Amino acid sequence: MSLGYAEKLSFIEDVGQVGMTEFFDSAHVLQDKIEQLAKLIEKSRHLVVFTGAGISTSCGIPDFRGPKGIWTLQREGKPLPEASLPFHRAMPSMTHMALVGLEKAGILKFVISQNVDGLHLRSGIPREKLAELHGNSFMETCPSCGAEYYRDFELETIGLKETSRRCSDEKCGAKLRDTVLDWEDALPPKEMNLAEKHCRMGDLVLCLGTSLQITPACNMPLKSLRGGGKIVIVNLQKTPKDKKASLVIHGFVDKVIAGVMELLNMKIPPYIRIDLFQTILSQSLSSDKKFVNWTIRIASVHGLSAPLPFIKSVEVSFSNNQNYKEASLDTQPFLLKRIQSKVLNLTRMPHWKR
Repeated sequence: MSLGYAEKLSFIEDVGQVGMTEFFDSAHVLQDKIEQLAKLIEKSRHLVVFTGAGISTSCGIPDFRGPKGIWTLQREGKPLPEASLPFHRAMPSMTHMALVGLEKAGILKFVISQNVDGLHLRSGIPREKLAELHGNSFMETCPSCGAEYYRDFELETIGLKETSRRCSDEKCGAKLRDTVLDWEDALPPKEMNLAEKHCRMGDLVLCLGTSLQITPACNMPLKSLRGGGKIVIVNLQKTPKDKKASLVIHGFVDKVIAGVMELLNMKIPPYIRIDLFQTILSQSLSSDKKFVNWTIRIASVHGLSAPLPFIKSVEVSFSNNQNYKEASLDTQPFLLKRIQSKVLNLTRMPHWKR
């Protein structure tokens, strides 16, 4: 999870058990359990996956309760771990992409996540097949019409607070709110209802990288048991729900899922990141009408005032013409004003590169 997210949370004394010992199944036992899991998935007709922070640690995002987790180190009075890269640059893991492959093959029916990192949506899991119980750091929603806006930058607030943007629907225009829960916030009914529905329908609920401690989310997988469903837990630490599970695997999630996909003879699709931005080119005549003043602006597709976290600088150059000087823009907003050209050269367009 994001350190920024953890720091924005309200202070709470009891965050549950932390600093939990990690367990690793032997190579032989691990392989045997991977084979068992592959058979369960192959036979499953309604597979539901329930994910926690452990699915994203290989993406460079620290977890909470592990030996080097955020809350573990906080309780010990030690410096917090450093994320290996900015939150918005985190890429979906092998497991995230394997779930995309399973969904596209029609095997995975629904994903329930406690994470706020947005990596399931970024990986390609359809929104209608995903319940984000604790929200999404990159998602804001309109409380009036219900419209959702998925951003390429981390929102500035948590706790369902108003953000600085408004709904783009002309008939609405209400102030948007973030979707990430603080400790005192209740789970969103829409996400909760969908998650409960699919857990009841599920004949197999696969829990990946979660200690299953945070209520009421942690009780969600148990709802599958009433209809004869099975629970499988893949986590390095023991969980309070282990006794309810048909299979408990102590191993790295990526290794386990990679082994399962190989046994299912399925390829893990690659992740291809696409970042969008808009280039705004405007012009006006000088007062003597002999020159054209150009203005070039590189902006977010989410609005002129929205941040562009994936662009560090912009270089502007003009091909085949030495009369125009190159320019380098190193700070936001990326705006270059008053580039003059003769009126006869109105059709000459600038070239830019990221």
